Amino acid sequence: MDESTLIRHAANGDAMAWEPLVLAHQEAVFRLSYLLLGDPDDAEDVAQETFLRAWNHLKRFDTTRPLRPWLLSIASNLASNRRRSAGRYFAAVMRAFQNEPTSSASIEEKSTRQMEAGHLWKAVQTLSLPDQQIVYLRYFLDLSVAETAQALNIAQGTVKSRLSRALERLRGIIQDDFPVLAEPREGQEGNDV
Repeated sequence: MDESTLIRHAANGDAMAWEPLVLAHQEAVFRLSYLLLGDPDDAEDVAQETFLRAWNHLKRFDTTRPLRPWLLSIASNLASNRRRSAGRYFAAVMRAFQNEPTSSASIEEKSTRQMEAGHLWKAVQTLSLPDQQIVYLRYFLDLSVAETAQALNIAQGTVKSRLSRALERLRGIIQDDFPVLAEPREGQEGNDV
């Protein structure tokens, strides 16, 4: 069954139709929650609450739209509420989102990539929360502009302009505070954020 059919069945109370939808989207929901909260236990709680709330409000969901951006929007709101109420700020690690270097890479290359990933992660964390969210959704979760717009409940043009401004701020942060990321590596002419 396709996603819209599964959603219609689930909205009518069919828990068996809901299960494949949860399985298809649970990783993205957890990853966004983890990015925003920095704690795996909190992220798991938010992910579970996201699917519970979605299940309870599924009858109101427009089945012509993709489910993933709606779920990510719920998760983002729940994570923001949790962070505000708990006074937490996220401090997640990059390892879940960086590509594993190939086995032929030397230990030095691997170490350099891990260091760069850590610096990039810290640079992104210095952005404002709205800038972080747009960067996470677009680049860390690899959502399209349309999906990012749906997840944040904003226009696609707004996504593009906010993303442009966020990346410009990130470039400035990298130049000022993380210049090692702006330096060209051997075999490259230059790195551009």
